[in-house]
Amino acid sequence: MEHFTDQQQDSIRLYPSTIDRETIKRDRPYVCIAPTSVWFTKQWPEKKWMELIDSLPTSLDVLLLGGPTDQAACNRIKGGVSHTNVETMAGRLTMLQSVALMEGATMNFVNDSAPLHFASATNAPVTAVFLSTVPHFGFGPTGSRGSTVETTKSLSCRPCGLHGFKSCPEGHFECSNIPVEMLLNTLDGAVKD
Repeated sequence: MEHFTDQQQDSIRLYPSTIDRETIKRDRPYVCIAPTSVWFTKQWPEKKWMELIDSLPTSLDVLLLGGPTDQAACNRIKGGVSHTNVETMAGRLTMLQSVALMEGATMNFVNDSAPLHFASATNAPVTAVFLSTVPHFGFGPTGSRGSTVETTKSLSCRPCGLHGFKSCPEGHFECSNIPVEMLLNTLDGAVKD
């Protein structure tokens, strides 16, 4: 293949329209959280997302993103927090409206899932939580404003697969034990930038 291309990998780009951007326009600073994934073992537990939200400053709005099938999970998370500025956007936006919203966020907190790539496609600030998979697979943030967090615990079972599973093959899901502070530290860096 070297005779066709070099080793430089280009980032995927998405281009929300002016109408997409006008539709999602916000007056206050915000973070986006995309708390779901098709795969259970790639999804940080709802209680951890709730803990993160309640640790965020109330000066930031929290917007929960996802598709129509993610509404129930987002509503459970919203109902389980004391933070007063949380809004479920799941199922209410088109894909490009979600991308435009992520583009303007102070930070986007996501699992190793499609929203990670949406954020990268506009070089939006993103923190990706890796559980059963690892960034070294090559699916981490590609933008210059991306961070990853993962367990610091040495687990012989991790990574357990390329795409994740419907349940933890070992039955303990230890890879999800990531302290909320690790995500908050990436927010602090984004706010200072």
